[in-house]
Amino acid sequence: MSSTIVRRAGRKSVASAKPAPKPAEVVQIEKNPALLALGERVRKLRAQRGMTRKAVALAADVSERHLANLEYGIGNASFLVLQQVAAALQCPLAELIGDVTTSSPEWLLTRELLAQLDEPTLRRVRIAVGEMLGTGGANGANAAARSPRVALIGLRGAGKSTLGQMLADDLEYPFVELSREIEKFAGCSISEIQALYGMNAYRRYERRALEEAIQIYPEAVLAMPGGLVSDAATFNLLLAHCTTVWLHADPEHHMQRVTAQGDLRPMAASKEAMNDLRQILNGRAAFYSKADMKLDTSAQPLAPTFQALRQMVRQALQLPL
Repeated sequence: MSSTIVRRAGRKSVASAKPAPKPAEVVQIEKNPALLALGERVRKLRAQRGMTRKAVALAADVSERHLANLEYGIGNASFLVLQQVAAALQCPLAELIGDVTTSSPEWLLTRELLAQLDEPTLRRVRIAVGEMLGTGGANGANAAARSPRVALIGLRGAGKSTLGQMLADDLEYPFVELSREIEKFAGCSISEIQALYGMNAYRRYERRALEEAIQIYPEAVLAMPGGLVSDAATFNLLLAHCTTVWLHADPEHHMQRVTAQGDLRPMAASKEAMNDLRQILNGRAAFYSKADMKLDTSAQPLAPTFQALRQMVRQALQLPL
């Protein structure tokens, strides 16, 4: 009776029966390309290790059937299972899921060389690689190499616009706010770009605006959007072609200044704005700290803060004080 479909129309019943599909006629479920690729990597890694499916299943503490489904792209394994399979295959989870740094033997060997290095050594490697590839290392490598293109980075409310304009006037350089250049490219405001096209589109505009600023201005003071450091490629470009200064302040000062500007993005919808702000600062501080120089803009009033910035930049660029 399971193969009989009964339809009722008033008091009458009309039955139509379709023959049950034979096993060979069962429609195959379309497989997800990402799961297929994951399964292929699992099989490849298992082959490289010379391990049977049974051996991997035992080491990963999962059933052999579960592992087989994973390998054939029909098992959507949980994160914990993937961790267990990666441990059984003695590979990083990144290699299992197909991270680019594990996509070839050279990537893997390079990654292994870098894995245990400390931050100062990694920075020297990054600079050396940039110089070798002709993309520029870091202007902070030595004073003579520093660019007269000065970029101020930091969170909103750090003083980039105010101090940037003052510094540009003092140096007689153009002052460029990259946010305004991004809006020119897009033909709409920053908030509209993000709302209409999304963050990925915004990052593309940001990169294009920075590339054009580098081409147009051999000498300038640039105020960078606070989130630029979130895109590693764009931040590398900035570090390679600009002398960078991280303007930072206490969270309370950031909040006071942003509030005074009537702008609470991205904290406007949060009842715990200060906690959100602290988290953003903590998340970006490690990247901001890659700047050539650092200045606390909440330590003193505006005039002495500017004098400290002026002296710092002029000394770095070997200009008279």
